[in-house]
Amino acid sequence: MSPRGVLAILGDGDYPYAVPMSHVYVDGKIYFHGAKTGHRIDAIKRNPKVSYCVLDKGVKQEDEWWYTFKSVIAFGKITTLTDREDRIDKLTHLGNKFFPTPKETEDEINRLLDKTEVFEISIEHMTGKVVREK
Repeated sequence: MSPRGVLAILGDGDYPYAVPMSHVYVDGKIYFHGAKTGHRIDAIKRNPKVSYCVLDKGVKQEDEWWYTFKSVIAFGKITTLTDREDRIDKLTHLGNKFFPTPKETEDEINRLLDKTEVFEISIEHMTGKVVREK
């Protein structure tokens, strides 16, 4: 699956708010990071129910014009992690997924930990499917 997905939350005025995120899946939960203030934080405080959608880039067979792709939608509740060691652990998983070296992950965490929120989605249920665009 893709290293990125789309987080959907209930935004201002009860409008859906969907934002692309880079995530990591660890021990049956989804983690990502972001700013400590803003629209997303305000929405999460009002309603912790979220969905998170991930899809792969798809495959196109040589003789076909359509793509076949897989998608998964996870439904659950989102919280922010407060324990410092837990936050560092999850940011390490996330950073090691994207940075070229563990040293770069560690440097970024040391530089930005106090400015960064770490989010956890506890999954209540998931759905998935394979789609043929034809």
